[in-house]
Amino acid sequence: MSSTALRWFKSSYSGSDGGNCIEVAYEPTAIHIRDSKTPPDDTTPHITVAPSAWTAFLAW
Repeated sequence: MSSTALRWFKSSYSGSDGGNCIEVAYEPTAIHIRDSKTPPDDTTPHITVAPSAWTAFLAW
């Protein structure tokens, strides 16, 4: 993770009913993904993947 705070936002692929939502934070070399129901800070556990892996996941 970078030394600067990540800028998290709700994924456009999340549902609008407020139940199954994820938040993402983009960096040039990494995509960070977390559950939107977790506390909103950078110490919350999250998954980090390469941009190519995130693109492949979204295409699937």
